[in-house]
Amino acid sequence: MKTSNDFLSTLNDVFALFGAIEAKRMFGGYGLYHQGVMLGLVSGNELFLKTDDESAQTFIEQELLPFEYSRDGGRVQLSYYAAPEVIFDDPEEAKEWAERAYEAALRSSSATRGK
Repeated sequence: MKTSNDFLSTLNDVFALFGAIEAKRMFGGYGLYHQGVMLGLVSGNELFLKTDDESAQTFIEQELLPFEYSRDGGRVQLSYYAAPEVIFDDPEEAKEWAERAYEAALRSSSATRGK
């Protein structure tokens, strides 16, 4: 499914309390960036937020599904989980979930640089 420009525009409103985000085209979808750090991705009109070992359990407890795609006859799961619907109605919740994703992205980036 193709991502609509309306959906991308909506995300700026959703995350207004968190801060500016930028959508960059990648692999048939979009990466969502804040201050140069990728904290989410958009596939079709679905938003996925960055997770790591510290934050993934919060998404799992909410029964949110991970981002997966097909490759070489199998499934590949990335460290991004579907965003909860509540963020589209509650700016404070949106800010909290964006901060969680941003912090996971920073930790992941830091861990990668340390290798």
